[in-house]
Amino acid sequence: MTTVARLLSAVDEGRAFTGTADVIDVQARTVGGLIAELERRFPGLGAHVQQRMAIAIDGEIHQDALAEPIGPDSEVVLIPRIGGG
Repeated sequence: MTTVARLLSAVDEGRAFTGTADVIDVQARTVGGLIAELERRFPGLGAHVQQRMAIAIDGEIHQDALAEPIGPDSEVVLIPRIGGG
């Protein structure tokens, strides 16, 4: 089971952790598992995702996504949160 995690912030924020990778194959059953695996492979990225990014699974943005299941062929997109004022 492989999930594709796509970092839309890869040009700046994401690549600070991953180097040149903006698409990462991860094995995880939930968003929480995916974040834990990103943290293991790229120290600091998991915390960054939780604090500063929105999470979309197969095109749908989820609030409080940690427990959301991820299918075997899902695409998870990590999007920088947009602040308003």
